[in-house]
Amino acid sequence: MSTTGFAPIQVSPAQAVRHSLALAGRGVAKLRKSPVQLVDVILTPVVFLLMFVYLFGGAIAGGDLDGYVQAIVPGIMVMTVLQASVGIGVSLNADTSTGVFDRFRSMPVARSAPLIGAVLADLVRYVVSLAVLLGLAVVMGYRIQTGPVAALAGVGLLLAFGLSFSWLSVYIGMLVKTPGSVTGLTTILILPLTFASNVFIPTQTMPGWLRVWSDVNPVSLMSDAMRGLLNGGAVAGPLLGGLAWMAGAIVIFFPLAMRAYRKNAA
Repeated sequence: MSTTGFAPIQVSPAQAVRHSLALAGRGVAKLRKSPVQLVDVILTPVVFLLMFVYLFGGAIAGGDLDGYVQAIVPGIMVMTVLQASVGIGVSLNADTSTGVFDRFRSMPVARSAPLIGAVLADLVRYVVSLAVLLGLAVVMGYRIQTGPVAALAGVGLLLAFGLSFSWLSVYIGMLVKTPGSVTGLTTILILPLTFASNVFIPTQTMPGWLRVWSDVNPVSLMSDAMRGLLNGGAVAGPLLGGLAWMAGAIVIFFPLAMRAYRKNAA
């Protein structure tokens, strides 16, 4: 049972899934009609990869750019989907001012469907950004050292990671007044995860207190898991840690986002 400012409705889990998928299709159609929304997720990973390899790579890797490319690409893939997840909060915040959510709430659809559908539609942004990043990385000399099964598992893991943490962005998008505020607040929270990690430099070079945080940072854990899946190496340990962070993000921020959404409806 779900209640809002309109009459309460009751839907089955199967109906809720269908409603969410239908609204996800709406979100994908919006991206097709306005591909400019993909510019940020295309340019950001490209800029970071080029900048860190060609500007800082020599100093960080001691001149071994080929080895640095192999190490940094899986980490930038993790960073890319995390930063791409900011867009969903911005988009939903903008929708709150158009009245579209009022329309959804007046229809016999699951109350969670507009948010879940929007989050699922955001998968397109993740796939596009990863495809562009990998294409550039291959041109720069990156090579996947494992097989196609491990590589596909890595891509699936990245998509799940992005979807899990997108609920943080959704929650902020339901709380604040303007899309710009969503971007600012989410970026402030994401930056410590991204740069205090092992994406760009090994944790051995960090001060002790920072290394402690980096070793348990979800971005570091996922980067290590991706390096294992794409380059070869240990996967189980960092993967378990990353999955724990993903589960925690959903358990905490999904109900908070739904509560904020219903509060906006009051």
